Amino acid sequence: MATFVLVHGAWHTGEHLEAVAAPLRNAGHTVHLPTLAGNRPDDSRATTLENAIQSLLEYFDEHQLNDVVLLGHSYGGMVITGAADRLGAARIRRLVYWNAFVPLNGEALNDLVPPHYVDLFQQVQQPDGGVMLPWPIWRDAFINDATEAQARQAYDNLNPHPYNTFADPIVLQSHPAEFKMGKSYINCVQDIALPHSAGWHPRLSERLGLFRYVVAGGSHEMCFTDPVGLAKAIMQAGSD
Repeated sequence: MATFVLVHGAWHTGEHLEAVAAPLRNAGHTVHLPTLAGNRPDDSRATTLENAIQSLLEYFDEHQLNDVVLLGHSYGGMVITGAADRLGAARIRRLVYWNAFVPLNGEALNDLVPPHYVDLFQQVQQPDGGVMLPWPIWRDAFINDATEAQARQAYDNLNPHPYNTFADPIVLQSHPAEFKMGKSYINCVQDIALPHSAGWHPRLSERLGLFRYVVAGGSHEMCFTDPVGLAKAIMQAGSD
């Protein structure tokens, strides 16, 4: 059995992945669901990308985690890449990217999304530094496989996200393809949070070098619409 650490994406908390964790735990795995700095309802929206990475490193130390399958979703890919660069294969057995960003040294998340997203984030940035995804984009691009009721319930539980974490360049010592642990990429084929012309796979996944490719059927927010199916994909991606 494996120890999974599931790292959420922007606007989410670890609690949003509880429905995914349940089937993993039922299969005998240990699952951790940290919430990154900046994503709790009462966190500072001035949180930086480095603050978020440090919060994950602190979680590893606090829970004495080793031999972990570390998964990141979407923005969470930025954070797990930074953590893996520092923790190495001694503590991480495998990295799993679920429709997640795979940055190179010096890149920000804003460098990896279409320009219209950067413009949008700047337009909706709040005085405290938080940004919220507009409902129409959430409904049609992020959770397009949900009913309207499912989409609305999930949206109402999201939190403003710290814009700095999108704009900050990551500092890495190694190229992700050089990481010594195993790597996997889960691609949800209905995901149009990024347009398929500049999508997650293979544009970002191929940056991992040698990696295992796992296909799932849902949208970017499959954690809400098909958590059992997502859990099966995670187990496939995280297996030895």
